[in-house]
Amino acid sequence: MSKAVYIEPIDGKPGKPGQVYYPLTLRTHPKPSPQGRELLVKLTAASLNHRDLFLRQHLYPGVTFDVPLLADGVGVVVGAGPDVSNPEKWQGKRVILNPGVGWKDSPDGPEEATGYRIMGGTKVYNKGTLQEYIAIEDSEVEEAPEHLSDAEAAALPLTGLTGWRALVSKAGERNSSNGAAILITGIGGGVALMALRFAVARGAHVFVTSSSQDKIQKAVDLGATGGVNYKEQGWDKKLLGMLPSGKKNFDAIIDGAGGDSIEKAAKLLKAGGILSIYGMTVSPKMPFLMQAVLKNIDVRGTTMGSRKEFKEMVDFVKSKKIYPVVSRVLDTKIDDLKGMDGLFEDMKQGTQFGKLVIHFGEKSSSSKL
Repeated sequence: MSKAVYIEPIDGKPGKPGQVYYPLTLRTHPKPSPQGRELLVKLTAASLNHRDLFLRQHLYPGVTFDVPLLADGVGVVVGAGPDVSNPEKWQGKRVILNPGVGWKDSPDGPEEATGYRIMGGTKVYNKGTLQEYIAIEDSEVEEAPEHLSDAEAAALPLTGLTGWRALVSKAGERNSSNGAAILITGIGGGVALMALRFAVARGAHVFVTSSSQDKIQKAVDLGATGGVNYKEQGWDKKLLGMLPSGKKNFDAIIDGAGGDSIEKAAKLLKAGGILSIYGMTVSPKMPFLMQAVLKNIDVRGTTMGSRKEFKEMVDFVKSKKIYPVVSRVLDTKIDDLKGMDGLFEDMKQGTQFGKLVIHFGEKSSSSKL
């Protein structure tokens, strides 16, 4: 048998978006039997994303009560379907799961008409990682980096993929590697921290913004050159004054806030610089100013990433021995719904710095958290 965690309606009915908070529930099902080219993976850890909180608040498209939660997961292969060409290659291997499907290798966006479909809690994809066993196509897993613990590996997929595309695919090779000056806004969230990790490993000068001096200092400890409190008057001028010798402006900005980001980018970026936006938490609209036009600022929207980019990201993590930033690990059993609610509360309050992870398998070797 296999246990899995879902959300459930209150009093048997869906609630109003933003006015409900669906409780977690545990269900038990027969262990899946891998078909075709599927692998059977015994999951050991899974991590939260903000979308999971939004699902509980009915603020995410396609909410369902019939698919297990969470998109990030790691586990060990314990079986294979009849059409897996080399089952011995996979047996006993620790793997991380590609968090979505529908996007193979196009640099522009998902090829499938249905778009990119993320695992966990919605009608568009019938799989989630907060369960003991999952059957998944062998083409949708990568061998987990050996230097990462299960909790760290589970923290990697969705934020790692999103951060990689925002930084490397969208900001470009020249603007995200050796000697480039990059600004990452709102440091503390999973995507921003992965972008920081990647940019530092690629040899860029990385600066951050936050309303918390503690988070800025933690970012510096992770390799950032410096940072400023965006609530301070004139923080943009202060940032420009911190650039290394020979740099007058930033090459790229990786932003998840929106709001007045284009206005700030016009002041901070070089001519032709890139504003890569993976989220708009401040406002769903942004004015495009003539200042940005005259300076040839390139504003690029970005979200998630392709299967090809997922592999590129994982290979980079392996080669550079990069560690995702983990805020807290709940080391428990799959039926600890109260403990899981505590992690969701961390996310609600915004107290985390890095990923929130549920570890429900046996301990694996590798790094200590």
